[in-house]
Amino acid sequence: MAPVKKHLLVGICFVLALDICAQHHSLDLTGGDKASLVGEGWISTNRYERDFAISPDGKEIFYTLQMPQNSFQTILYTRKNAAGKWSDPVVASFAGHYSDLEPAFSNDGLQLFFVSNRPLTGTEKKDFDIWVVNKTGSGWGEAKNLGAPVNSPVNEFYPSVAASGNIYFTAEYPNASGKEDIFMCRWNGSSFGNPEKLDSAINSLAYEFNAYVSPNEQYIIFSSFGRKDEKGGGDLYLSKKDQHGNWQPAQNIQLLNSVKLDYCPFLSPDKKTLYFTSEQHAMQKTYEKKPVSYAELVDVSNSALNGSGNIYKINFEVVLRSLTGFQHE
Repeated sequence: MAPVKKHLLVGICFVLALDICAQHHSLDLTGGDKASLVGEGWISTNRYERDFAISPDGKEIFYTLQMPQNSFQTILYTRKNAAGKWSDPVVASFAGHYSDLEPAFSNDGLQLFFVSNRPLTGTEKKDFDIWVVNKTGSGWGEAKNLGAPVNSPVNEFYPSVAASGNIYFTAEYPNASGKEDIFMCRWNGSSFGNPEKLDSAINSLAYEFNAYVSPNEQYIIFSSFGRKDEKGGGDLYLSKKDQHGNWQPAQNIQLLNSVKLDYCPFLSPDKKTLYFTSEQHAMQKTYEKKPVSYAELVDVSNSALNGSGNIYKINFEVVLRSLTGFQHE
């Protein structure tokens, strides 16, 4: 056997061995009539998972693993193989050194936007900015900072990119209505315009953050903390544009919200399933009925429902039907 062919055969065998050793998971990404965990035991675990982004072709998932007390965040990655199984999560090729979170695909799937505190130069950490990586033939390229006018000396979070290229995000700008607001920068085909604050149908004197905008920019799902109608901790809200292109007053998605933080919305590429992150936990139902035991405390602490973040899914049509005057696109 020629040396080149021999080496090629050894390489193929090595790859096959890795594939055999790797764990592959079945994953039902379709939401039902009630919210349920995504990938319980390997995506939604007793650790803190948040954010969720599925590639437009449905073959890649990126999400965030957050360490206790927000000390560190990194973006995890899993891919679907030819047999329809998903790989074990690994740290994304462009992440793992600084705090990286909140991945979001462009409409064509060729770019992935995310948030990071990595430095522009040198090793000194920056405030949180929006960064982007481009898809290449072998994976994802080098991360690039979007720069001004999107990024500034204050934090920018949670990008969401429409089909037009317009980018929506959370910022702590001095001209914000409240503590945090949702802004948009228009894409003109070659560059972004200055940030525009969304109007009072969305932003209030409270906190508004982590907005998902539909590709056609006709509806927006976001979180707010500090409103009179919230259940507690931060709730999910939805607004839709009227026939004149104006945002209608946002409605609390009572169906989904808990007394804990509910945030990080994302809609599947087929617009049928809504994903979100929630810190809801099992303890309240336990100790309200009877005093909790040590064994129960241990069981809950080791479970996905221990109060750390998890990723949930639900049929988006069910969500829309729960609101007043909303219909699916």
